Parts: sequence; C-alpha cells; structure tokens
Amino acid sequence: MLIVGLTGGIGSGKSAVADRLAALGAVIVDSDRIAREVVAPGSEGLAEIVATFSARVLDERGALDRAALGALVFGDEAARRRLEAITHPRVRARSAELIAAAPPDAVVVNDVPLLVEVGLAPTYHLVVVVRAAVATRLERLARHRGMERAEAERRIAAQADDARREAAADVLLDNDGTLDDLSAAVDALWHDRLLPYERNVRERRAVRRAELVLTEPDPTWPQQYARLAARIRHAAGADLRVDHIGSTAVPGLAAKDVIDIQLTVSSLAEADGALADRLADAGFPRLPGDWWDNPRPAGSARWAKRLHGSADPGRPVHLHLRVDGSPGWRYALLMRDHLRADPAQRAAYLQVKRELAAAAPDSATYGTLKDPWFDEEHLRAEEWAARTGWRP
Repeated sequence: MLIVGLTGGIGSGKSAVADRLAALGAVIVDSDRIAREVVAPGSEGLAEIVATFSARVLDERGALDRAALGALVFGDEAARRRLEAITHPRVRARSAELIAAAPPDAVVVNDVPLLVEVGLAPTYHLVVVVRAAVATRLERLARHRGMERAEAERRIAAQADDARREAAADVLLDNDGTLDDLSAAVDALWHDRLLPYERNVRERRAVRRAELVLTEPDPTWPQQYARLAARIRHAAGADLRVDHIGSTAVPGLAAKDVIDIQLTVSSLAEADGALADRLADAGFPRLPGDWWDNPRPAGSARWAKRLHGSADPGRPVHLHLRVDGSPGWRYALLMRDHLRADPAQRAAYLQVKRELAAAAPDSATYGTLKDPWFDEEHLRAEEWAARTGWRP
C-alpha cells in the first residue's frame, strides 16, 4: 500500500484535504481522532496524564479537560514533552494497527498535525503539506473555532514554522483560495500522482523517462535529495552512507530532472539481499537487468552495480548501489566534487551537455555520447585529487 503523511499548520485547511481524499477513496488515519481515543475516560493514557499533571486536568464528568491541559503545557517545553511521552507512543501504536488493517492496494493517508515536529517525514512514501498565509489561518480560527486572536497566535507559534514544514513537503497544497480550488488540486494529486504511485509500489515498478529534456538548475534539488535520502536511510535500516551525486548535485548545472543518489553497500550480495526488498517497499524498486558503469579509463572490466528507481511518478530517481571503495563508487564522488570545485570544467561540461542534448534522440544515446568527454575529465579530476589531497 501507499502511505502518505498529511500535515499543515493549525487553520491551514488540512482537514478539508483529508475529507476530499476520503471521498476519493483514501483510507484516512486521523491522528487527532486517535489522540482523543487514547485519552478517553477509563483509558491508561488518561490515567497517566492525571498521575503526571494532577486531577485539575479533568472536567466535572471525569473526562480530559483539553483547555485546562493546554493551559499547562503550551509555553512550557518540559511539560509539553512529558505529555508527548504519554500520548505519542500510544497514537503511533494505534495508527500502525489501523494502517496494517487497510487493504493491500490502499492509499493510506495519515493525518498528523505534528508530523514535522516529531520527525515522522521519512516514514512515509510521500508527505503532503497544506499551507495558508498566517492572516488566513487566524481568520479561520476565529470564524470556525471562535478562538481569540492571542490564543490563535500562540497555537501557531507553538508549531513548526512554515519554512521547516515546507522543507519536509514532497507536495505543497496552497489553501488561500476557495474550497473548490483546493478540491481541484487534491483531485489532480490523487489521479496524477497518488494512484499511479500506489500501483507502482505494489507492482515494484520504477518510473523511467526515456525522453531527453535538460532542465535549468533547480535550487530545490538539494532539498529534494535530503528528503529522499532520509527516506532511503530509514528503509535501509542500517548506518549506510548516502550521497547526492550526478549533475543535480552540482550547483549551476542544467540536468535531466532526475535525482541521482549513491547508496554505499559492503558488497553486491548485500545489495541483492533483504536490502533490495526494503528499498522496494519504501518506493525505490530495483530496475530489472544487469547494470554497470563504463570504466575510466576505458578498456578494463565494467564496474558492476545495482540500480533502483523511484515508484513516484512525480519524482524520478536513480539510486545507484555501489560497493564501498570500488572504482565506480569513488568515480561518482570524484566527478561531483571536482565539478563543484572547478568553475571552468563545470562550464565546459554544461556546454557539452547542451550540445549533446540537442543532437541525441534519447537518454541512452546522450549518455553514450558523453563518454569521450568523461574519459578526459577523469584524468583532470585525478590530477586535481592528487594535488588537493581529495578523499571520498
């Protein structure tokens, strides 16, 4: 199944997005609802809260008085952390139960207000963030919840700021317009990305782009890589090295809009074992067939590797699994670092890329045509490495 994390600041309209996704067929796991469930009267969660904060957090019926509890923990970091230590493990456990009970072809949407704050982003196939201007959120909180402005501002300030939340977002849904505008954006996300993504994960099929299109440098490529790398590290379940490589890792280079990532393994046997299944489950299935890098200099044996891709139609990825210290592993890091350090060679490579992209009919031919330039670049890079003392 596909597991999507949905979040947004208070008053952003996250619940409206969840409602629309539910209408389209998503299975919604609402962490706010679960948070109320795990502290219901008679629950172990409520008993522990009372033991920690006293009976003053109960109303006259013995239920949790959320306003009283909020007054205790908002603005008190230590108190908030004590509360989270009680509620968060219970919410996570119940969420896991509900997700496990969903059909195997489901798109599960986990609605989590504090997804960013508690560091859950790498655990999802995709993170969707709903955003709206603070002024819009304040107006909604007053109109829909009757919240005083000072209290609304305090609640907003207690959450992650917009920049931190957006850094975790694979998808940003703007909600400063009408509900119809928001529904149209959610519908497009559902049909164009979530449904095909779920199918690709289930069938372990990676997205490949045969057409050759060079994209101008995108300043968000490093941020996109960071999100992908965190997801890969979480899936790998081990302390494996992950690096951003290729043209999208070099500032100022036009590139195919594919993020190249290198995952360091101890052997190809490790790459062929349980790791391959964990990566596929996380949305990075292995590409069929044999894969290798052309050796530098030419003439020696091919440098074997394993290649995975992304099941996400909205974010193509090439995930190269190479053995630690192998020639191909070292070469990928050396080329990246030399081009980062040498503006002249970076400019020369950019010119070559543009000329070959204009002449090549597809990505495979484009890659082959670059070989002579890389043979020469390899020599320059090795000289630079020896001169500077570079180490991978």
